[in-house]
Amino acid sequence: MRIKEVLASKPTHDVVTVRPDATVRDLLGLLAQHNIGALVVSEDGASVDGIVSERDVVRRLHADESLLESPVSSIMSSPVHTCGTDATVNELMEVMTERRFRHVPVVVDGRLLGIMSIGDVVKSRMSELQFERDQLDSYVHSSQT
Repeated sequence: MRIKEVLASKPTHDVVTVRPDATVRDLLGLLAQHNIGALVVSEDGASVDGIVSERDVVRRLHADESLLESPVSSIMSSPVHTCGTDATVNELMEVMTERRFRHVPVVVDGRLLGIMSIGDVVKSRMSELQFERDQLDSYVHSSQT
């Protein structure tokens, strides 16, 4: 299965972004409001300047309580590993596992189109496995008659 197929099956195609000059407090508000674990950092809502996750905040907040008023750019990861819509879920799963990423922005021609989470990858893989199981089950039952 290709990334474009997974994106098409997602209930929403909107990608929530945060500006690099927004505060970490603003970032946390957006994460909570949208019930998500990471945001793409983007100056214009279309380019990918960085990515920042709940984990980034937690790991740094322990050492610096004033972090909440700092700009998102001070804790974002950059450069960001991205993927295209023609990549396969298996390819992305391999990269996410090897590099320990939980979120990967989907970019085509320099423009942000979506974001893939580890949950999206697992859900897609489970659907593929269920389809294969159903096909095998159908084959076994049809050959018995």
